Amino acid sequence: MSAHIKFFTGIIVLLLFSFSAHAAKVEGAGDTSIPSWFKSSFLDFQEDVKEATAGNKRLMIYFHQKGCPYCAELVNNNFSQKHIVDFMAKNFDAVEINLWGDREVKTIEGKILTEKTYAAEIKVWFTPTLLFFDEQGKIILRVNGYYPPHRFMAALEYVAGKNENKTDFRSFYAIKSPPKSTGALNKQSFFMGQPYDLRRKKGQKPLAVFFEQKDCPACDTLHKTIVPLPETKKQLDRFDVAQLDMWSKTQVTTPAGKKLTANKWAKELAINYAPTVVCFNDGKEAVRMEAFLKSFHVQSILDYCASRAYIKQPNMQRYIERRAQKILDQGEKVDIWN
Repeated sequence: MSAHIKFFTGIIVLLLFSFSAHAAKVEGAGDTSIPSWFKSSFLDFQEDVKEATAGNKRLMIYFHQKGCPYCAELVNNNFSQKHIVDFMAKNFDAVEINLWGDREVKTIEGKILTEKTYAAEIKVWFTPTLLFFDEQGKIILRVNGYYPPHRFMAALEYVAGKNENKTDFRSFYAIKSPPKSTGALNKQSFFMGQPYDLRRKKGQKPLAVFFEQKDCPACDTLHKTIVPLPETKKQLDRFDVAQLDMWSKTQVTTPAGKKLTANKWAKELAINYAPTVVCFNDGKEAVRMEAFLKSFHVQSILDYCASRAYIKQPNMQRYIERRAQKILDQGEKVDIWN
């Protein structure tokens, strides 16, 4: 994976935060407890990997935070389904980490850190984020943000079946749920036309690339409910925007000047989910949006990239919290689950 800022990085991400002030004005926040079947761990991940291996299981680390509706969705929707819970109990030792916590963690590399410094070190910006480890303590899959049950189950099957030595998750999921050959991508008037030369000259707008696929319900939701919103349009106006079918052989010149197909570029970027939106500044990836997203987070991440706020504030969570607080201070509401 390239050294971009993720929720996400990520999941985005999949981004949520808790507010001490104006909490009553923040709508959509959710809170849950950790499932009882999670492992009671001393947060020594070297030992956790050994214990999981001894039990013919693999280690999964779950990053969460208070007030996160995506975490609530994961717990209430995914972790409430018996076939998912039974599969996880059989194949995984699950350990929880508070994104902002102060408990002591011993990393795979033997470092002693707090929960929050460990999260920052491995660039966990989104909640939920899940890390899956192999028997040597290597991260073999990272899930940034909320995956709906069918896709989450595919991720579990990928890791439990030790498929990382056979294929990447993107290809594995394509077999489990292959994209259909019929249908069409959602079109928008602001999308760039072919040829796709995505190199940007100095002074041009930053670039946002929508990686999508045909017959994609999540893509439809993005285009029908989030993109048309005035604030989303306002943020997208700050970008040059391209749309690519992540499975196509359409020729692309990447922001770095590399010529290859959309399919190969998506694989190179580890695009596992449609839609994924990758934002570039100065030819380099700044941030991406993937997994399950809502309008406030889409708008905030676009603003984070276009304003180049990531240069001064590398912690996206902090940026989004301050952005929301600014909106609240103006007397407006923030609905993080709309």
